[in-house]
Amino acid sequence: MKDRCEHQQILCIGELLIDFFCSDIGVNLAEGSHFIKQAGGAPANVAAAIARLGGVAAFAGKVGSDPFGDFLIQTLNEVKVNTDLIVRDTSALTTMAYVSLQSDGERDFMFNRGADGNFVTQDLPLAKLREAAIVHFGSATAMLGGDYLEAYFDFMIKAREDKQFVSFDPNYRSSLWGNRTEEFINLASKGISLADFVKVSEEELQLISGSEDLNIGVTELHRLGAKVIAVTLGKNSTLISNGTDHATIPSISIKSIDSTGAGDAFVGAVLVQLSQISNQGIANLTFEDWKVMIRFANQVGAIVCTKVGAIAALPTYDEVVEWNQ
Repeated sequence: MKDRCEHQQILCIGELLIDFFCSDIGVNLAEGSHFIKQAGGAPANVAAAIARLGGVAAFAGKVGSDPFGDFLIQTLNEVKVNTDLIVRDTSALTTMAYVSLQSDGERDFMFNRGADGNFVTQDLPLAKLREAAIVHFGSATAMLGGDYLEAYFDFMIKAREDKQFVSFDPNYRSSLWGNRTEEFINLASKGISLADFVKVSEEELQLISGSEDLNIGVTELHRLGAKVIAVTLGKNSTLISNGTDHATIPSISIKSIDSTGAGDAFVGAVLVQLSQISNQGIANLTFEDWKVMIRFANQVGAIVCTKVGAIAALPTYDEVVEWNQ
């Protein structure tokens, strides 16, 4: 690849929250008695993946002035994510999600939104936003509404205007959006229109594009404005497209134990590679360069699936190299 440089800063913007996973087997939340606390939030997972792989990652968001907020900041600090841009909210508790896996295989889910929805434009100084070469926007909750929604797109528009590299992952969760699917599609389409790199799952591609055909769906996302698109297809492969060329990169064959956070690790692995390339260099990347990066990202995502826990399962760069040998 061209124009290699030292790792530039990547700023991840979105939610940081507590996930309470019910460890009782085959029950709903009403029946569950035992819960395991974990740090959650897709963009926070991306930041952690970047830092674990040797990149320079910062996270911007809001948590409560409570013990759970302390825990989340400590968790990111432990993997060397810069947490200086995390704001503490004295008026709301840290956002929490509760999940159990029922006997029919469906997840019982309850979401208690708190501080993350109160992040406002003034909480992130423009000078700090501009320090990042790459800005990643992850959104399981940021687009749900509240003050954060306006701030979220303010940041994205400013990053685009300042010619920073913009990454976007819409992170659709049906349990969060309910009957507001059209609203999600409209907001995700806006994010895609502002992004240089877009990562979506196959479900998200079909939902946003309105087509079950992968090629038609990818063409629609390019039409909206996305420069490069990665569609993760689970255990099968990842489709990569730059609008001119497209290819499917095979996934790594593994015995999956827990796929939580694999998509976020994939995104982090792509961005950490881009952070070693100048902005001009990114613009000049060949399609073959992108295929190489996607292969590495597939490896990182696969490793995460072999362990339990989104952040706890994240590998270092040396572990990826060793695992690949």
